[in-house]
Amino acid sequence: QLQLVESGGGLVHPGGSLRLSCAASGATRGYYAIGWFRQARGKEREGVSCIRGTGSSKLYADVVKGRFTISRDNAKNTVYLQIHGLKSEDTAVYYCAAGRLVRMDFCDEGSEYDYWGQGTQVTLSS
Repeated sequence: QLQLVESGGGLVHPGGSLRLSCAASGATRGYYAIGWFRQARGKEREGVSCIRGTGSSKLYADVVKGRFTISRDNAKNTVYLQIHGLKSEDTAVYYCAAGRLVRMDFCDEGSEYDYWGQGTQVTLSS
Protein backbone atom coordinates (compact mmCIF):
# COMPACT_ATOMS: atom_id res chain seq x y z
CA GLN A 1 0.00 0.00 0.00
CA LEU A 2 1.09 3.49 -0.78
CA GLN A 3 -0.12 6.55 1.11
CA LEU A 4 -0.12 9.99 -0.46
CA VAL A 5 -0.45 13.27 1.39
CA GLU A 6 -0.83 16.58 -0.38
CA SER A 7 0.11 19.89 1.18
CA GLY A 8 0.81 23.47 0.21
CA GLY A 9 -2.65 24.65 -0.70
CA GLY A 10 -4.12 27.86 0.62
CA LEU A 11 -5.64 31.23 -0.12
CA VAL A 12 -3.72 33.16 -2.77
CA HIS A 13 -4.15 36.43 -4.60
CA PRO A 14 -4.65 36.31 -8.37
CA GLY A 15 -1.31 36.15 -10.09
CA GLY A 16 0.30 34.62 -7.05
CA SER A 17 2.27 31.40 -6.73
CA LEU A 18 2.06 28.19 -4.77
CA ARG A 19 4.01 25.00 -4.52
CA LEU A 20 2.00 21.91 -3.83
CA SER A 21 3.68 18.80 -2.46
CA CYS A 22 2.68 15.17 -2.69
CA ALA A 23 4.52 13.04 -0.15
CA ALA A 24 4.46 9.27 -0.50
CA SER A 25 4.91 6.75 2.27
CA GLY A 26 4.44 3.04 2.72
CA ALA A 27 5.34 0.82 -0.23
CA THR A 28 7.48 3.43 -1.94
CA ARG A 29 10.03 0.97 -3.34
CA GLY A 30 10.13 1.20 -7.08
CA TYR A 31 9.02 4.03 -9.28
CA TYR A 32 5.49 5.29 -9.53
CA ALA A 33 4.17 7.74 -12.04
CA ILE A 34 2.43 10.62 -10.32
CA GLY A 35 -0.44 12.64 -11.64
CA TRP A 36 -1.90 15.86 -10.33
CA PHE A 37 -5.62 16.35 -10.71
CA ARG A 38 -7.99 19.05 -9.62
CA GLN A 39 -11.68 19.32 -9.06
CA ALA A 40 -13.51 22.59 -8.80
CA ARG A 41 -16.88 22.77 -7.11
CA GLY A 42 -19.58 21.57 -9.43
CA LYS A 43 -17.12 20.41 -12.08
CA GLU A 44 -15.59 17.15 -13.10
CA ARG A 45 -12.12 16.21 -12.01
CA GLU A 46 -9.45 17.05 -14.55
CA GLY A 47 -5.85 15.98 -14.92
CA VAL A 48 -3.41 18.86 -14.96
CA SER A 49 0.04 17.27 -15.01
CA CYS A 50 1.88 13.99 -14.68
CA ILE A 51 5.44 12.77 -14.37
CA ARG A 52 7.10 9.42 -14.95
CA GLY A 53 8.56 7.52 -12.05
CA THR A 54 12.07 8.43 -13.15
CA GLY A 55 11.10 12.02 -13.90
CA SER A 56 12.16 11.55 -17.51
CA SER A 57 8.83 12.58 -18.96
CA LYS A 58 6.37 15.26 -17.93
CA LEU A 59 3.06 16.25 -19.43
CA TYR A 60 0.74 19.18 -18.86
CA ALA A 61 -2.83 19.97 -19.71
CA ASP A 62 -3.11 22.79 -22.24
CA VAL A 63 -4.89 25.01 -19.73
CA VAL A 64 -1.90 25.04 -17.38
CA LYS A 65 1.06 24.92 -19.76
CA GLY A 66 3.55 27.63 -19.04
CA ARG A 67 2.21 28.22 -15.52
CA PHE A 68 2.52 24.82 -13.84
CA THR A 69 5.74 22.88 -13.36
CA ILE A 70 5.87 19.34 -12.06
CA SER A 71 9.00 17.87 -10.52
CA ARG A 72 9.98 15.08 -8.19
CA ASP A 73 12.60 14.23 -5.62
CA ASN A 74 12.66 10.47 -5.37
CA ALA A 75 15.08 10.59 -2.46
CA LYS A 76 12.34 12.33 -0.51
CA ASN A 77 9.48 10.38 -2.10
CA THR A 78 7.88 13.70 -2.96
CA VAL A 79 6.44 15.22 -6.09
CA TYR A 80 5.89 18.93 -6.44
CA LEU A 81 3.57 21.09 -8.49
CA GLN A 82 4.75 24.66 -8.79
CA ILE A 83 2.00 27.02 -9.83
CA HIS A 84 2.57 30.55 -11.06
CA GLY A 85 0.16 33.19 -12.27
CA LEU A 86 -2.81 31.79 -10.42
CA LYS A 87 -6.16 32.46 -12.01
CA SER A 88 -9.68 32.20 -10.68
CA GLU A 89 -10.19 29.02 -12.67
CA ASP A 90 -7.38 27.40 -10.71
CA THR A 91 -9.53 27.38 -7.58
CA ALA A 92 -10.07 23.71 -6.83
CA VAL A 93 -9.11 20.82 -4.63
CA TYR A 94 -5.86 19.42 -5.95
CA TYR A 95 -5.16 15.72 -5.68
CA CYS A 96 -2.12 13.65 -6.44
CA ALA A 97 -2.33 10.05 -7.56
CA ALA A 98 0.21 7.28 -8.06
CA GLY A 99 0.35 4.29 -10.34
CA ARG A 100 3.00 1.77 -11.41
CA LEU A 101 1.62 1.12 -14.87
CA VAL A 102 0.46 4.54 -15.97
CA ARG A 103 0.40 4.98 -19.71
CA MET A 104 1.75 8.45 -20.23
CA ASP A 105 -0.52 9.10 -23.20
CA PHE A 106 -3.43 8.58 -20.81
CA CYS A 107 -1.90 10.02 -17.68
CA ASP A 108 -4.69 12.57 -17.36
CA GLU A 109 -7.19 9.78 -16.78
CA GLY A 110 -7.85 8.89 -13.20
CA SER A 111 -8.39 5.24 -14.06
CA GLU A 112 -4.64 4.92 -14.72
CA TYR A 113 -3.84 5.36 -11.03
CA ASP A 114 -4.00 3.07 -8.05
CA TYR A 115 -3.54 5.39 -5.09
CA TRP A 116 -4.93 8.81 -4.27
CA GLY A 117 -4.32 11.45 -1.68
CA GLN A 118 -6.96 13.37 0.25
CA GLY A 119 -6.43 16.61 -1.60
CA THR A 120 -5.41 20.16 -0.76
CA GLN A 121 -7.57 23.20 -1.39
CA VAL A 122 -6.33 26.06 -3.53
CA THR A 123 -8.47 29.17 -3.42
CA LEU A 124 -7.97 32.52 -5.06
CA SER A 125 -8.91 35.47 -2.99
CA SER A 126 -11.06 38.14 -4.57
